[in-house]
Amino acid sequence: MSRPAALSPPPWLAHALRTQRGPVPWSALTRGALAAGPLLLAAMLAGRTPLGVLAAIAAMLAGINDRPGSRRASVKRLGAPALAGAAGLLVGTYAGQHLSAVPLTLLLTVLGLAAGGISAVGPVASAAGTQLLVTAAVGAGTPAPGNGWQQGLAFLAGAGWLLLLRLALPTPGSLAGDFRFDGERTAVADVYDAVAALLDAAGSGSATARRAALTAALDHAQDALTGPRLRRRASSAAERRLHAQFTAALPLAEAATALAWAGEPVSARAAEGPRRLAAAVRGNTGTGPLPAPSRSAPALRALDDALLRAAEAFDRTGEAEHRPPARRRGLRDAVRAAFGTGGREYGLRVAVCFGASAAVAQALHDARWYGQHQHWYWLPATAVFLVKPDLGPLASRVLCRVAGTVLGALVFAGFAALLPRPEGLVVLVTVCGALVPLSTRNFAALTAVITPLVLALVMIGGEPQASLSRIAETLLACVIVLVVGHLPMSGRRGGGVRARLDTAGSAARAYLAHVLNESGDRAQRWALRREAYRALAEARTAIAVSAAELPALARHTEGTDTVAVVLERLVDTTTACAVHLDDTGRLTPRHTGLLRDLLDELERREAWTAPPAAA
Repeated sequence: MSRPAALSPPPWLAHALRTQRGPVPWSALTRGALAAGPLLLAAMLAGRTPLGVLAAIAAMLAGINDRPGSRRASVKRLGAPALAGAAGLLVGTYAGQHLSAVPLTLLLTVLGLAAGGISAVGPVASAAGTQLLVTAAVGAGTPAPGNGWQQGLAFLAGAGWLLLLRLALPTPGSLAGDFRFDGERTAVADVYDAVAALLDAAGSGSATARRAALTAALDHAQDALTGPRLRRRASSAAERRLHAQFTAALPLAEAATALAWAGEPVSARAAEGPRRLAAAVRGNTGTGPLPAPSRSAPALRALDDALLRAAEAFDRTGEAEHRPPARRRGLRDAVRAAFGTGGREYGLRVAVCFGASAAVAQALHDARWYGQHQHWYWLPATAVFLVKPDLGPLASRVLCRVAGTVLGALVFAGFAALLPRPEGLVVLVTVCGALVPLSTRNFAALTAVITPLVLALVMIGGEPQASLSRIAETLLACVIVLVVGHLPMSGRRGGGVRARLDTAGSAARAYLAHVLNESGDRAQRWALRREAYRALAEARTAIAVSAAELPALARHTEGTDTVAVVLERLVDTTTACAVHLDDTGRLTPRHTGLLRDLLDELERREAWTAPPAAA
């Protein structure tokens, strides 16, 4: 008996209650325990407690970005936001010391506009924009003696310490070969497992979900392999091997996608080869004999050929450099994203939220609303996190932030009354720092962990207990973000979703054009295929978040999910056409008819979902 629809929670509430699943990240928890608390203790022993507080905050923010992945990817994922955070701290500190309230508010508003636009470029840019604004608020709202450059160096030292731990400490399962590349090995092995899972699902209702999982695995592995070299000479052989193994997975993924598109089940024997390749990658061993699938259809013949080439690639040690098709998004693409419709819309809302919250915080500070507290950074810093769409729908973010802040503040108030000072507070900072990587699976949990951590740092720095005022400021920030989030603005709403959907459409058409031109450059074809699927996955994520908003916001992107579905079918069909062309040199009437129908449907859907210009 099906569950009544009336009992289902609304999408925004369901998103707030959703928690990411996965194994406990023990390595990240260990790094978190060794980061903020020990840094703070070392600074206290050296008599530089204020700088230690800043270093601990930097380590905490870096811990939020310490996600599963390779060491090389962590250099950019942790390093770029840290540099942005140090810059924001410098700007905020000097502006707070030399500007009055009105010029300072205007400066922070302009900074919010720039950081919001930059955040539209991608996940790392979003983290950098967030840290830039948070630290700018901390620097401007925390009057502290000393030079701004010393505080910036302390911030970089804190984030750099966590990055050093990420690069130096081994992780579970890293003993097979060079431990520095355990994240890369895991990511590449996951690709082969995802290929096997898609082959198992061919002809079933779960094939679409398995293909999406394969796309996610390929995206993750590509990111893991495109970071900087950790050491150029000694690691070159291991790196070449990993690149060759990832490149060998691309034709396997292509063949598996074509088989899933055909909609007919394949034998279990077909998935056995990719699974053995996955085990070989994880164990850094040879493949041994691989079972050959049947060669009764073009896609099966492509799968068999891809397995043979993969076995040859695994047997070689990588004399030549094998690079996976990189995602070629340079400065021009970043600028286009930042100044495009999505970047402009998000930047404007961030600027209004950040500027308004900073103005309100300063007004309350001048009115002595804070009582004994001299710091007004909490309100604008809270608004920065609340306005981020990559943390979920707006109503969900507000609910999670309120619940997490209230719980965290009350928990801290209890510990502050019982723990000895400052030793007990340092222990609390250490425990919370260890829990940060685990709490990132839910925004409310993350807020509940960060709140006592920050309150403990503030108290160690000399401020009185501030739980109740922080709850009130959080509620005020929620009101500001909710109001700004629903304000009509110039241009078209849903610009971020439509920008990603336009990018996915352009990538899909470029991939189709390459295949129909029957170019023999397979590396270029795989690169275009990767870009098409990746852009489509990003669009689907943005669409899902927008659909879970309150109706007043969700209506602006209605129908975009149908465009994404047609694009998915187009890219899948293009992949099937590529495999068929490789085998026979020509397309069947079924292929050409489907392509024509899909392009016609895509044109109709795009015209139907085109939003009217805002008044």
